[in-house]
Amino acid sequence: MLKSILHSSTTKFEKQYNYDAGYMHQIIDASTGAGLRLGLLPMLSQYQGPRAAKDVWAGAAFASTLDGDCGSCAQLIVDQAVELGVEPFELEQCAKGEARTDSDCGLGFLFAQAAIIGAPNVLELRDEIVRRYGEKAAVAVSFAAACGRIYPVLKRATGNVGACNILQFGKSEQKRQSS
Repeated sequence: MLKSILHSSTTKFEKQYNYDAGYMHQIIDASTGAGLRLGLLPMLSQYQGPRAAKDVWAGAAFASTLDGDCGSCAQLIVDQAVELGVEPFELEQCAKGEARTDSDCGLGFLFAQAAIIGAPNVLELRDEIVRRYGEKAAVAVSFAAACGRIYPVLKRATGNVGACNILQFGKSEQKRQSS
């Protein structure tokens, strides 16, 4: 019964975002307990903090996902961010390597990159997030920076490897290549 519910909610997610979640179905089939835990992961990865800080969260989630993926997972984050009201142009600037701290999306993106590599400016960027939006926003972008890579890694680890694709940012696109 639980397995059926997990598959059903995953199928709904696939349809909502035009996303191939075959790896999620594979995990559910292998272990209902693992599927249940995977289903709970969004409680952490999708915690966005204050509504006003949605752009900072989206930038962090996008940076972390791009660090692990250049295909459908990155597109999913773009689509979810745009659905939240984040300007596609801001996400595109990040993908092009033109993120700026005067942009909330760019600030989140640069923070996540700094957190992932342990850059010396990570605390400075975190302090700016706290200054603009408070501690809850800093927690949200920290979760996003840590969690964005989980899904692409799971996807590859379960043998569901996809090629890089062209990211769509509203009407424009930016090709993201593997390095």
